[in-house]
Amino acid sequence: MNAFSQFGGLNKELPIAITQNLNPLFTLRPYQVEAFARFLHCYKHDFPGKTYPLHLLYNMATGSGKTLIMAGLMLYLYQQGYRNFLFFVNSTNIIEKTKDNFLNLSATKYLFNQDITIENKRVSISSVSNFEGANPNNINICFTTIQKLHSDLTTLKENAITYEDFRKHKIVLIADEA
Repeated sequence: MNAFSQFGGLNKELPIAITQNLNPLFTLRPYQVEAFARFLHCYKHDFPGKTYPLHLLYNMATGSGKTLIMAGLMLYLYQQGYRNFLFFVNSTNIIEKTKDNFLNLSATKYLFNQDITIENKRVSISSVSNFEGANPNNINICFTTIQKLHSDLTTLKENAITYEDFRKHKIVLIADEA
């Protein structure tokens, strides 16, 4: 923890979009609250050297709850108007585990509350192959590997991510195991 946070410079009160919509079986650990608070501070405040698009990296150990933080940030960013999330990793087996954690309500590591409500509206989470026909009321997640993403962007094919998706839609890029 740095001095800024230690001496109260960092607001650690998390938005309801995060606290009420993550799986209540997972209690946030102090360092996870700190990670959320740092993101929120960077997102909300201007400071010298801040550029857009905003790039952040969490350097956290395996098993420390990075994916739970990613889920919480998706909820918060949804509230800020983002609907489309590109989640990419370096291997297919990580994608399958992550899909289960994000989409399968009966999975032991399901990350969200049973009912997700943001600003009094029920929100669903959808897995999509691209963002062209994505539901603007959902959290739309395209799960892929970095290799498949490269292939999709360089070889035109049906139902794949294209450069046009990035021109037409606001998309949050999330890389796990970077």
